[in-house]
Amino acid sequence: QVQLVESGGGLVQPGGSLRLSCAASGSSVSIYYAMRWYRQAPGKQRELVAAITSGGSTNYADSVKGQFTIYRDNAKNTLYLQMNRRRSEDTGVYYCNATRGAARYWGQGTQVNVAS
Repeated sequence: QVQLVESGGGLVQPGGSLRLSCAASGSSVSIYYAMRWYRQAPGKQRELVAAITSGGSTNYADSVKGQFTIYRDNAKNTLYLQMNRRRSEDTGVYYCNATRGAARYWGQGTQVNVAS
């Protein structure tokens, strides 16, 4: 059974930076699984923010390109999301997701608030 635990959320001022972490346990998730960051803003549907394949290819939502970076540390079995130049519309709960074939796992989410 795979478990994902996000951390690193909090309050950040507009224009600031924040790094989220997603620690995986139960399997070598960061090596064999495709992993993604989603976010859910208040009153909105959950949306895909960034993705990284098991081979290391990355994709980003248009709204975060050039500002967010997804990467992972296989030795630590951890996924990261570096968020720079935050805006108020980046506020929401950020979720880590891992998939491999039919298997799909979610973390519990970490809250990010962008406000002055």
